[in-house]
Amino acid sequence: MDLALAPETLARWQFGITTVYHFLFIPLTISLAALTAGLETAWVRTGKERYLSATKFWGKLFLINIAMGVVTGIVQEFQFGMNWSDYSRFVGDVFGAPLAFEALIAFFFESTFIGLWIFGWDKLPKKLHLATIWMVSIGTILSAYFILAANSWMQHPVGYRVNKSSGRAELTDFWAVLTQEMTLTQMFHTLAASFLTGGAFIVGIAAWHLGRKRRAKHDKRHIATMKTSLRLGLVTLVVAGLLTAISGDSLGKVMFKQQPMKMAAAEALWEGQDAAPFSIFAYGDVDKGHNSVAFEIPGILSFLSDNDFTSHVPGINDTNKAEQEKYGPGDYKPNIPVAFWGFRLMIGFGMTSFALGLAGLWLTRKKFMLPQHLRVAEDEIPHLVLWRDKVLSPRFTQLFWLAALATMCFPLLSNSAGWIFTETGRQPWAVYGLFKTADAVSPGVSQAEVIISLSAFTLLYAVLAFIESKLLVTYAKAGPPELTEADLHPPTRIGGPPGPARTGGDTTESSPGDGRDAAREDARDDDDDDADRPMAFSY
Repeated sequence: MDLALAPETLARWQFGITTVYHFLFIPLTISLAALTAGLETAWVRTGKERYLSATKFWGKLFLINIAMGVVTGIVQEFQFGMNWSDYSRFVGDVFGAPLAFEALIAFFFESTFIGLWIFGWDKLPKKLHLATIWMVSIGTILSAYFILAANSWMQHPVGYRVNKSSGRAELTDFWAVLTQEMTLTQMFHTLAASFLTGGAFIVGIAAWHLGRKRRAKHDKRHIATMKTSLRLGLVTLVVAGLLTAISGDSLGKVMFKQQPMKMAAAEALWEGQDAAPFSIFAYGDVDKGHNSVAFEIPGILSFLSDNDFTSHVPGINDTNKAEQEKYGPGDYKPNIPVAFWGFRLMIGFGMTSFALGLAGLWLTRKKFMLPQHLRVAEDEIPHLVLWRDKVLSPRFTQLFWLAALATMCFPLLSNSAGWIFTETGRQPWAVYGLFKTADAVSPGVSQAEVIISLSAFTLLYAVLAFIESKLLVTYAKAGPPELTEADLHPPTRIGGPPGPARTGGDTTESSPGDGRDAAREDARDDDDDDADRPMAFSY
């Protein structure tokens, strides 16, 4: 049978497509939950309307995203039984534990508090309501932690024994699985990349609104909210970008120790070298085991691997020979071009977003760093100031807003490339050094069955992508909701009446007689119907 259409290859394609698609939502879920919680915290502490408006706006997009993430995540579980039954049989005793914790502790915990947050706006005191979104954020992080613990065990199995009579791996030390070096460094790197993704998402949407408001100068609604959001997104981009680089360096060093073949494949380093170079670009002959063209920076790979510019890094051929001696005859090389370019795309897209965050923070810097005539009010679009009195021209200003909008996509592409590199770089192993992918596929699944399921899932996910995009674009373009009295003055006790009006709040986005009184009356009339309307605060 043609290898490209073999059940194993098709099953890998199916799992890869569904996993990469699912992981588009995970980083946004983690980061938007925490950033929304931070915005609501700012509102509770200050009473400023722009923070509440931003909380409701980004919270709505968070809910759309998490709903799609849950739907696509369920499919992952089914595939273990459908296409990878031998894998499930071998690792079930080990793999099942972190997955069970993810469902019973993290997911149920997260689901309970997200319900309280959605329906508790006019029923819970604001501090208690704030606590619910922080619990949701903690739940998303715990969920990611248990999933990454399971994945890390596939990268570097620990805390197990193989029962020779059953031929299955059995868990002996759950704590070792949860706390091994691979788990902790992967978690650090994934969290940092998640906030890079969330920061870019916020920057992109806020930039679109501010760029549009700049052209429609008479329309000043929500400018303060979007300026606050833009600042939050830019700061998140810069901080998360730095943490992503630091955590990536740590993960690279762990990978060098535990999976030397993956590190060599990431650099297309065929022969071991002292002062091993980092390849900016390489093109080679995989069959002959060498590069025909390579542009390299000496010593960088050695430093990334071992904190030493002169240390020895084993190459692909060396490592392949060592693994043949350890595990028996076979080809232990992953797909070199995929690993090489996946690694570079991951770094390139991620650092592009970080660079734009730095540029954005400088161009939109705080008032006290600007001359008096370039300072603007809270409800005015900021000038993009290059230095001193030098303001970007209208053309370059528009280019900046467009670049900020485009950066929404870069961390998503970086995350996808990173996971493709992580998983393909481990091949031919399903569990590194223990269980091969060729042995993991379901023996009773035919080529036709996998083709049908692959086609069905791909079509279904295309439809879901359209729905998700449509919902996000619709609600993102609509902007923050108009706030009602019930929003501004939540009850002081559970289920109690609205609290007293608070003076000294931020009123930069509204004024008496602007039509909000009617909106407040309509909101009061609709209060009784909220329990029957899912995501009532989103309407």
